[in-house]
Amino acid sequence: MTEIRELLDFIAHSPTAFHAVEAAAKELTGFQRLKENEHWELVPGGKYYVTRNQSSIIAFTLPEGTPSHFQIVASHSDSPMFKIKEHAELQVQKKYVRLDVEGYGGMIMSSWFDRPLSVAGRVAVKTPCGIASKLVNVDRDLIMIPNVAIHMNREINEGYKYQANVDVMPLWGGIETQGTFLKTIAEACQVEESDILGTDLFVYDRVPGTVWGAAGEYFSAPRIDNLECAFSSLKAIQNASANGHVNVCAIFDNEEVGSTTKQGAASTFLRDVLTRILAAFDTDSETAMRAIAGSFMVSADNAHATHPNHPEYADPINQVYMNEGIVLKFSARQKYTTDAVSEAVFRAVCERAGVPVQHFANRSDKPGGSTLGNISGTQVSIPTIDIGLAQLAMHSAYETAGVKDLPWMIQGMQSFYNTGIQADGDGSFLLK
Repeated sequence: MTEIRELLDFIAHSPTAFHAVEAAAKELTGFQRLKENEHWELVPGGKYYVTRNQSSIIAFTLPEGTPSHFQIVASHSDSPMFKIKEHAELQVQKKYVRLDVEGYGGMIMSSWFDRPLSVAGRVAVKTPCGIASKLVNVDRDLIMIPNVAIHMNREINEGYKYQANVDVMPLWGGIETQGTFLKTIAEACQVEESDILGTDLFVYDRVPGTVWGAAGEYFSAPRIDNLECAFSSLKAIQNASANGHVNVCAIFDNEEVGSTTKQGAASTFLRDVLTRILAAFDTDSETAMRAIAGSFMVSADNAHATHPNHPEYADPINQVYMNEGIVLKFSARQKYTTDAVSEAVFRAVCERAGVPVQHFANRSDKPGGSTLGNISGTQVSIPTIDIGLAQLAMHSAYETAGVKDLPWMIQGMQSFYNTGIQADGDGSFLLK
């Protein structure tokens, strides 16, 4: 239960991807921060992390000698939510002020109604020397998206199509509050309103996480997808040893919108970090290529638990449940990268740790979504498995998962980091 409470605290401090990376850096006790635009002085046995765009982070631990290969766990920092447009305030009939927003990622819109919300993100501000970025969180119940009463919308329970430009605009306040949005943001990050030159602001759910169920077996919170996997990887790398290889924890932004950004899984971020690590050991180009070719990645992003009210949505055999272990994810279309070899390697790793696994595939007429593994493979092509933990209500403002699964994920990832997974030919691995 300790891990669950720590996870809920981590989620509470991570209303946006920017804050999630800040919270991740605080978790990395004993890790030295690097900057991409500065020279790296890496020492054997060292622990380091680097960020990009303040919303993606890569942490790594070095072995005492020249690295043989990399063992990588990748997850993501972002979740579906509403992004606030640059000109935010919308006046309605000289009575109300709404915020002009657009959807970020594939969200369940109905889940965002009638609950306390607020605003967080980052602002770019003028300084005497140039421009600085500051994180901001208006840490109070601030806005709401009110439903229309059923008396005025009798079709609401019969399948309603939400209009993104009408139905989901949050209520900011009465007409007397017009012109106060940016002032509120400036006060929250303690800058002058006139000094704000740019914003990346999002609406986030304020409902606290909670443990529930007849036996206390479930927990619910905003942004479980994918902060649960990100948190697990941070816990695992802190307690793991790097026995001849480099352990890497990569948490990317923008998975929910395709990852094709400078800080997403399709960017050069991971490749750049791996290349610079090898360069620090004066590795020649062929040896560097061999090290990367001999590496292994775990792509960690949560999976769909069989729904208690709609089991028919799941595959008849390859379905998974909360509190029954780590989920191995399969797709013939390679939306998930798992194949026979990567499955076998990770199953062996979990067996060593006594961690149960289960197998997921979408129902054959439901293709499902994609995740990090196949996308990051366009930049760093290495054997990869897609895993996750079973959860309900994925992409809702408030999601649900199993209490038992989080410790298993941490143990499984730590076993992965501790096990030397050495390529021994195409399709063969030695586990040390």
